[in-house]
Amino acid sequence: MEITDIINTSPEPVKPQRLPHWMKAQMPKGKPYSQVFHLINEHKLHTICTSGNCPNKGECWNAGTASFMILGNKCTRNCRFCSVPNQIPDAVDWGEPERLAKTIQTLKLKHAVITSVTRDDLADGGAAFWAVTIRKIKELNPGITQESLIPDFNGETKYIQLVIDAAPEVISHNLETVERLTPKVRSHARYIRSLSILAYIAASGITAKSGIMVGLGEKPGEVLKTMDDLIQTGVKVVTIGQYLQPNPHLLPVVEFITPEQFQFYKEEGLKKGFTFVESSPMVRSSYHAERHAQITRKS
Repeated sequence: MEITDIINTSPEPVKPQRLPHWMKAQMPKGKPYSQVFHLINEHKLHTICTSGNCPNKGECWNAGTASFMILGNKCTRNCRFCSVPNQIPDAVDWGEPERLAKTIQTLKLKHAVITSVTRDDLADGGAAFWAVTIRKIKELNPGITQESLIPDFNGETKYIQLVIDAAPEVISHNLETVERLTPKVRSHARYIRSLSILAYIAASGITAKSGIMVGLGEKPGEVLKTMDDLIQTGVKVVTIGQYLQPNPHLLPVVEFITPEQFQFYKEEGLKKGFTFVESSPMVRSSYHAERHAQITRKS
């Protein structure tokens, strides 16, 4: 598959809707925020907080935490919910793992969330780079816990195994949406393939985690069915948050889900057997991620 086959043109822009009163985010400011901002720029790193226009950036950065994004900030896929640029990526920067590990050390983080763009241009999808990054962070930050939010590596278990062998405490892979909407929302990804990846992770004994967005036109029954699918794979943690249109060229919000409906999903998820269900309008994949690393692996 050629990279030129992956790059797609953007759809016509759609004007974003007005936010309801419960979608209020903290403005990004303050000394801790400034420290994270300057360190990221100084060490030439990327965060999904910025590249993904996360509404919790102010809250998280002021708490001295951030979700770092490795392997650059150009993605070979063109998912219609994500504002990360769909462009031909730059060459792999093998100095990045050490710079990231040193940044985490400076910030004195106890838990780190790492994600990446999808790199279909690389033979292993970037899996070896992932393994190096996880190990370097551990080397310079003894006692830290990590969550690795991985792409699908095209379903190749030998590449997923490289991440598992590096032994982060949590490995997450997001379904993003319900099965019916997957072709519309995700680029190249497959719902069933993502479930099989999560099942493979869970079978390894590492905590498996996934997340979806709501407000894209799904029905409540489909959300509950998605949770059933996830619990059957062995997933322990699920996150459910409101989709927000990052820019006018991406999918519009179909509906703003009420806090009461999010609470319903949380209660139902806990009944189904998840250890953690993070479900509220402002929830994103890494929200309260430090809690999820405390789940004990099976022996």
